[in-house]
Amino acid sequence: MSTKKQQSRFPTEIVDLPSKGLLYPEGHPLSEGKIEVKYMTAKEEDILTSVGLIEKGLVIDELLKSLVQTKFDFGDITIGDKNAIMLTARILGYGKEYVCDVTCPNCGAKEETTFDLTTFKYKEIDEKLYGADNKFMFKLPNSGREIEYKILTQSDEKAIDSELDGIKKAGIAVTPEITTRLRYQILSVDGEANKEKINNFINNEFFALDSKAFRDNYVKMMPDVDFDSGYLCNECTWTGKVSLPISTNFFWPSR
Repeated sequence: MSTKKQQSRFPTEIVDLPSKGLLYPEGHPLSEGKIEVKYMTAKEEDILTSVGLIEKGLVIDELLKSLVQTKFDFGDITIGDKNAIMLTARILGYGKEYVCDVTCPNCGAKEETTFDLTTFKYKEIDEKLYGADNKFMFKLPNSGREIEYKILTQSDEKAIDSELDGIKKAGIAVTPEITTRLRYQILSVDGEANKEKINNFINNEFFALDSKAFRDNYVKMMPDVDFDSGYLCNECTWTGKVSLPISTNFFWPSR
């Protein structure tokens, strides 16, 4: 996933992106499907321990901005590509071993587990389905309606988080997380791109069966790191896959 490159002052790695650059317009710095990331230093540890950044939830973003050497607008990057940079940065900074608590999906027991971060690979994608305009079509299985959508970027995610935070602070009982995300993902319905009509469709016409099918398709189409890992619970002997738990300790191993 990465290739070492030596600079005059510190080593860097060239990281292959899960999207292979296919979601960015021609000429964009990320359209080559690669990005240059430097090794972490004490400077980045200052970022990791910044109380202000921790309270604002900006630690990971500021850390990655400091590490990435390729020049581009960080808001343009898709979340899957950002995850790849995050994974590489953690390996370069503190090694491949990650120790964390895993909660068994079957019995709820918590157990300290060690993961080898180098074993996590990218999801397979069919390159023929991707274009530089970051637009995709999906026919809803129940209603038969055609949805045009895009893969969300860092800017989109920040806007969604800001909108949801405002709703929570207003004390509204039901947080519309699914519908808010859908409003940012969906570009048109049956060729109609009017935002008001899209919002009406999402709120009043989007059957739950179709919504679930769309979200499943979105996850399938989004280039990303596959963070699922095999797991055996020593408490109840359940075996299956769990998603790698990622918290602030991911970049600040205490063990």
